[in-house]
Amino acid sequence: MEITIRRAVASDCPRILDLVQELATYEKAPQEVTVSLEHFTESGFGPNPVWWAFVATTPTPEGEIIHGFALYYIRFSTWKGQALYLEDILVTEAMRGHKIGARLFDRLFAEAREKGFNRICWQVLDWNEPAINFYKKYGASFDGEWINCAVDVQ
Repeated sequence: MEITIRRAVASDCPRILDLVQELATYEKAPQEVTVSLEHFTESGFGPNPVWWAFVATTPTPEGEIIHGFALYYIRFSTWKGQALYLEDILVTEAMRGHKIGARLFDRLFAEAREKGFNRICWQVLDWNEPAINFYKKYGASFDGEWINCAVDVQ
């Protein structure tokens, strides 16, 4: 199977949002996805983008199918400087086991090196054993000390 990893473009946004919804359903929070397609697209491809992504595709006679994505933004640490923050990575259930996640992850590492970042960081749910095991293959460290915080401002 021919899998291509490429940078996302604006026309990919509807499919990426479908995959975001698939991820939210897997994470038992489908109702939490409230971003509009317009805001999502503007945030990634408007005049001041705040996120970037890679997609995993296969060609078809009608075009291509997106089977997975990795979406990131730049995080700044006063201690470490800039880092690539992986917001979401997902491969569709039907395409798992084809090393697509590894290829997306490897592309993120290449991106971080190209941009001069010294690390990649992300979060994973403590019950998501398949993802935790995947990340362990890369030598990821897991920090149980910090507690996530958020406040809705709407």
